[in-house]
Amino acid sequence: MSPHYEEVKGYYDTNRWSKKMAWNAVGRWITEEEYKLITGEDYVKQEEE
Repeated sequence: MSPHYEEVKGYYDTNRWSKKMAWNAVGRWITEEEYKLITGEDYVKQEEE
């Protein structure tokens, strides 16, 4: 696990971070796989509008 995985998961699980905030953490704090573990959704490189 990435060093910040538990931190990001904790923020997301307690609604202090939105899904968008977790998405922004990919590549900086967490991996794409960890994003899926946290949010339950696949990481998509560009969000659709």
